[in-house]
Amino acid sequence: MSLSIQTNIASLEAQNAISVNNKFQNNTIQQLSSGYRINSSGDDAAGLATANQYAGTIATLTQGVLNANNASSTLQIADGGISNISTILNRLQTLATESASSTFAGNRATVNNEYQGLLTEVNRQAAAINLNTGGTYNTNLVTYVGGGNNQANSQVSVDLSGANNAVDSTALGIANTSVAGGGTELSGGGTAVNLNNNAVTFLSGNANGSQTFNFNIDTATGNTAVAVAVAGSLAGITGTQAVNSLNSSLAQYGISASIASDGTLQFGGSTAFTVTTAAAAGGATNAIATASSTAINTSNYTLDSSTGTGGAFAAFTAGGGTSASETVVFNTASGSKTVTLDGTNAGSLADAETALNTALSGTGISAVTTANGNNISFQGNNSFSVNETAYTAGASGGTGNLFGAAGNVAVTGPAATASNTGNAIAALTAIQTAVSNLGLTQGIVGAGENKLNYAVNLAQSQITNFSAAESGIKDADVAAEAANLTKAQVLQQASLAALAQANSAPQAVLSLLKG
Repeated sequence: MSLSIQTNIASLEAQNAISVNNKFQNNTIQQLSSGYRINSSGDDAAGLATANQYAGTIATLTQGVLNANNASSTLQIADGGISNISTILNRLQTLATESASSTFAGNRATVNNEYQGLLTEVNRQAAAINLNTGGTYNTNLVTYVGGGNNQANSQVSVDLSGANNAVDSTALGIANTSVAGGGTELSGGGTAVNLNNNAVTFLSGNANGSQTFNFNIDTATGNTAVAVAVAGSLAGITGTQAVNSLNSSLAQYGISASIASDGTLQFGGSTAFTVTTAAAAGGATNAIATASSTAINTSNYTLDSSTGTGGAFAAFTAGGGTSASETVVFNTASGSKTVTLDGTNAGSLADAETALNTALSGTGISAVTTANGNNISFQGNNSFSVNETAYTAGASGGTGNLFGAAGNVAVTGPAATASNTGNAIAALTAIQTAVSNLGLTQGIVGAGENKLNYAVNLAQSQITNFSAAESGIKDADVAAEAANLTKAQVLQQASLAALAQANSAPQAVLSLLKG
C-alpha cells in the first residue's frame, strides 16, 4: 500500500469506529437509565407495536377491575337493602297473622296503621337502593371489564330489569294489601257517611241522641232480632267511638263493626246476619250511617229468597181446607236436607224460619230475616245449593210462597274481604308470594356479586400475564446492558487511542524527505 499524506485511511477508520462505539455506548446508557430496551420505534418497530397492544389491554383491564369492584359494591348495597326489606316482610307477615285470627281481641285498625306504615317504608328503602319500579338499577346492569376477544365477552351483565326484579310494594304485589278488619259495607239509604272525617263529630247536639241498628242474627234458637243503639252526646262522638260502641254490643254474637277503607261503616263475622239502620233519634245530628242503609254478611255463601220468581215471602195459609205447599232441597258436601213448608209450619215469616232452621240443623246453613224484613236470607260458611222441587198452589184461595216456582236457585259465593279476617288472610297470601319474589331478586344480586368477583380474578390474572409479555418485549435486560456498557466504554477508549496513532502515522513520511 502506498503512503499518502492527503488521505489518512487509518484515521478515517478509527473515526468511524469511534462513532459506532459512541452510539453503542449512548444506546446502552439510555436503556440502563430508562429501563426499556425499546426507547424509540427505531429500536424495534414490530416489538413496540406488539408491546403497545399489550399496554392498551392492561390499561383497559386495570380500569375494568375498578369498574367491577364499583359494581360489586353497588350490588352489596342493594343486597343489604333487600335483606332489610326481607326483615320488614317478616314483620308484615306477623301483623297479618295476628289480624287473621278470628279470636283477635285488639283493634285491627291500629294493627293496620303499622302495616301501612311498613309498606311505605318498603317503598322508601327500595327507592334508596334504586330497586324501585323503574329505578336506576331496575334494569340490565352491564359492567365493562375487558379482556375478552370481543365486546360481548368483555362485559358482565346482571339482569335486574322488569317489574319482577323491583322490590317496592307494587312490584312485590303487596301495595294494596291491608290487615284491617273486613266486612260488608252498608249500602243504600243515601249518601255514605265518612267516619274517618276528623272534622266532624257524630250523633251530636243532644245528650239523649242515638242511632239504632236492627240486626237479624242466627243464634242457637234460630233467627233473633237484636236492636243495637249507639248513644251520642252533646259534643258528639268520633267514628272510632261509634265503632267501639257497636262492638261492645255485637261481640257476644260473633259480629264486629269496623271502618272500611273509604270511611264507611262495615260489619263482618262468621255468624249469619242482616242489618238495617234507623234514622238518628233524640235530636242528634250527623248520623254514623244514613237511614235505611242495609248490609248482609257476604263473607258467607248467601241466598235471598226473593231471588226466586215469587218476590217477597208470603205466609202459607189454607183456603177451602187446603193450603199451598213448597218443597225445597238444600244440598251440602255432607248431604241433602228436604224441607216442606205449608200452613202447618210456615204461617208466618218467623214460623217459616223456625221450620227451616230446625230442618237445616247441622248443615251449616242458617235462615235469618233479610234487612227489609220481607224475605229470608240463607247463609252458610260452606258451599251449598238450593233446588225447589215442588210447588203446589192452595185450593180455593190458599196462599204461600218462599221461592215461587220449581227449579234451582242461584247461591252467591262469599267475598273474601267481607269477613273480619278476609283482608289479613289475603295479605298473608300476597306476602308469602312477595317473600318468594324477593328471594329471587336477592339470588340474582348475589349471583351478580359472584360473577363480578370471578371477573376481577380473571382480569387481575390477565393484567399479570399481559404485563409479563410486555416486559419481555419492551424492558431492558439490565445485567446484559451493564456488561455492554463496560464493553462500549473499553471500545470507545480503544478507538480513541487508535485514532491518536492513526493521526500521527503521516508524520513518518517526513523521514523520507530528510537529506
